[in-house]
Amino acid sequence: MRLIKRPNQSGDTLIEVMFAFAIFALVAVGSLTIMNQGIAAAQRSLEITLVRAQMDAQAEAIRYIHQAYVAAYQKNGPAPTGIAAEWVKMTNKATGNGADVASPFGVTNGPVCPATTPGQKPFILNARTATVADSAPASSPAAGSSLPPFAQVIYNTDSSINQAYGIWVEAVPSPVNPNGTGFVDFHIRSCWSGSGSAAPVTLGTIVRLYEPR
Repeated sequence: MRLIKRPNQSGDTLIEVMFAFAIFALVAVGSLTIMNQGIAAAQRSLEITLVRAQMDAQAEAIRYIHQAYVAAYQKNGPAPTGIAAEWVKMTNKATGNGADVASPFGVTNGPVCPATTPGQKPFILNARTATVADSAPASSPAAGSSLPPFAQVIYNTDSSINQAYGIWVEAVPSPVNPNGTGFVDFHIRSCWSGSGSAAPVTLGTIVRLYEPR
């Protein structure tokens, strides 16, 4: 019987196998980390877009009320009614939500938004009806519930406001000038715990509108 010689055959050693698994694990973990960061960035961008849309709706409602007030204004005339009356609710310091000064922007309670809505007289508008909401905006969830994922105004099916979380308006009228027009600065603010971020996200804009006095 003739013996057939075969070439030497050798397999991977245990160290080589472990080294290959280690490289694979590093690549997999790095890929998952990058993917998670990308998802968080996309989620945060979507949240900012949605909150900006809510803030723009507040600004448009303010401008609509302002136009109604200017059209109905009569010096030493009767008090405005209808939509024009909402301007007085927003801006009057004695009977409405007019404030002496706006709260500092971007101030947070460490890694979370303030527990109470900042400002002297913060309020929110029903952008669907152009009216001042009866309830004040909230920054903390009700008992047994949690905050929504981003700042928003939650409406009921009848277009009334259920609750506003993390979004509010502060109206700061200019000093009284009996010989000319005045203006009101509306500070529209929002604060919420953003996705994939240790610090809360804050957005703000100011709308200045002039009024006859």
